[in-house]
Amino acid sequence: MSIGINTNYGNYNYAGVNNAEPSWAKDDEKDEKKESAVNQQAAVYEKTATENNKEDDSKAIYKKSATDRAAIVQQLKAAEEQQRNQLMSIVQKTLQGQVGAYGKATGNSMWQQLAGGNIKVDAATRAQAQKDISEDGYYGVKQTSQRLFDFAAALAGDDVDKMKEMQKAMEKGFKQATKTWGRELPSICKETMDAANKLFEDYYQSKEQAV
Repeated sequence: MSIGINTNYGNYNYAGVNNAEPSWAKDDEKDEKKESAVNQQAAVYEKTATENNKEDDSKAIYKKSATDRAAIVQQLKAAEEQQRNQLMSIVQKTLQGQVGAYGKATGNSMWQQLAGGNIKVDAATRAQAQKDISEDGYYGVKQTSQRLFDFAAALAGDDVDKMKEMQKAMEKGFKQATKTWGRELPSICKETMDAANKLFEDYYQSKEQAV
């Protein structure tokens, strides 16, 4: 009795038979290539991240020389001083506009002259000036104080300490305007400053409550 054995292994793609590479071997090779590529990408990413960290670290102020740090401090101080001077100038110009409108509205030629306005005012101009200094007018207490506060906030950003510096600059601008004109400003100007200071205080309180 003889037993027949099927030796035709070629149909099964076994290695060494008909020079065919097994399909699972190809899959393993693909997986190895993918893993190698991923590892290479990770290595590149790690290198890049490290280089970036070193570059960022080299830019840190505490890594700079004492001379460079001193120069940076002076630049920051100069920038802050420029901001304070800018706000003081804005305050004086704003008050000048408010005083001019007040002079026209009340017929007070002295205030018109100090504000650099035309002394002769017709009925229409006076009516518009009275509207401007009214409660909701452009030069009224509400809008003018809000503009001063907004100017300060724009310069200081959402920084409480800088806002306090801006508040001091605003008050200094008011005092300088008073000194320049040689007399106390109209009551509307003082009321405007009080309203602006109230806006600052409300801001500080809101920041405290947020903590």
